[in-house]
Amino acid sequence: MTDLPPPEGLDRLEARLAMDMTLLELPAKPWVPGREGVRDVVVVGAGMCGLAATAKLILTGITNVVALDAAPAGREGPWVTFARMQTLRSPKQLAGPSLGLPALTFRAWFTAQWGEAAWDALDKIPKDMWMTYLVWYRRVLDLPVANNTRVTGVEAEGDLITLTVEGAKPARILTRHLVLATGRSGLGGFAVPAFLQGVDRRYWAHSADDIDFTVLRGKRVAVIGAGASSMDNAATALEAGADSVDMLIRRKQMPRINKMTGIGSQGVVHGMHLLPDAWKWKFVNYTAATQTPPPRSSTLRVSRHANARFYLDCGIVSVREDAGELLVQTTQGPMRFDFMIAATGFTNDFGGRPEFANIAPHIRAWSDGRQPGDCPDQRGMSEAPDLGPSFEFREKRPGACPMLARIHCFNDAAMLTHGKVSGDIPAISAGADRLVRGIAASLFAADVETHFANLIAFDTPELQGDEWTDSTPLLKERTA
Repeated sequence: MTDLPPPEGLDRLEARLAMDMTLLELPAKPWVPGREGVRDVVVVGAGMCGLAATAKLILTGITNVVALDAAPAGREGPWVTFARMQTLRSPKQLAGPSLGLPALTFRAWFTAQWGEAAWDALDKIPKDMWMTYLVWYRRVLDLPVANNTRVTGVEAEGDLITLTVEGAKPARILTRHLVLATGRSGLGGFAVPAFLQGVDRRYWAHSADDIDFTVLRGKRVAVIGAGASSMDNAATALEAGADSVDMLIRRKQMPRINKMTGIGSQGVVHGMHLLPDAWKWKFVNYTAATQTPPPRSSTLRVSRHANARFYLDCGIVSVREDAGELLVQTTQGPMRFDFMIAATGFTNDFGGRPEFANIAPHIRAWSDGRQPGDCPDQRGMSEAPDLGPSFEFREKRPGACPMLARIHCFNDAAMLTHGKVSGDIPAISAGADRLVRGIAASLFAADVETHFANLIAFDTPELQGDEWTDSTPLLKERTA
């Protein structure tokens, strides 16, 4: 067996990346005419999607950009906050947000530090390690990110968009385009079942909440659902010393087959968004109906505990506080718990986010005419925004909110229109490319008069006038 070469180290990897970018003429030269005090693009969110979008903009020569994130540096996105799995679900070899640059992949970053043998031994990527990789990604590309900065309002100002922000100076930012890279929560917030609304929050939490699992030691805990986040939260509670954890699963059988992963291909990535609406709906509706199973490792992480119980065909009828605990009426009878975790996902209810209050009433959803009339609606699919080809919002009533054409929904809410290219690791580079191509075309068209004036004004000669001799006088002499 041939000995494997030693790791090259991050310094050499970064030098290789710099050379690759030089060979590809990246970043492209800046080409957008500047406006005093105005950003070309602001990206809200500096998680994986926000970083990929920001990087692609800069590589394309759109350099007057900034990404804003409410979290401190190194805590953007879910990876070290409410993501409670031990490893990523995605295969380790995926190119992810590398944007076509081999030296920017997770594999290159990993093997530069630990070598090929360690790579071969690696099963799945630890989630904390993925966050460390994203921190490096941001640093090595020198991406402009303002942390601890929260957008609290969006409004139109002429042909510009004004953002009101907290935690940054100035408190108002003008931009020409806005990208909402807001992750799983998309445009809404937590999806809270009706039976939990009105129940004191001391007794329950959403799976994306900041949960103090130490206080669950010795407690009877219920977890709603059978998805990945359900298993991850149940396992975390068990590992924190919960007395028992009951999985309340409405389905009669656990989902076992990851359908969309099974048919993943470049055809799906590049062809899904061009399908007729009825076909888009059929794909997403079917996968929502069959559900995505939790990872095997996450499920075993729960079931290896003797005090974990799985209740299938167990729908919840009602939940109420009773004598300092939760009385839960289920289709299998009453149950009592000290605490409940609702792993019930997110909603596309635009009205649930105060920062989007000015645009929410004007956003066209699939229920406003695009939803196929005879198809069922799985899990609020009809609430999804009806987006344009560059992830831009469409108006519910034409002319009512023109700035929507310059606000781009680059998050999980875009899946019904664009496929899974704006929220998950496998196709995020393709999604960023699609987004930035559209923004670049829009910016160029908006400044077309300036670009044409630049064409006319350009006067750097390639020929100096001494490269040839004009033979016209000789011809005149011969024909005289």
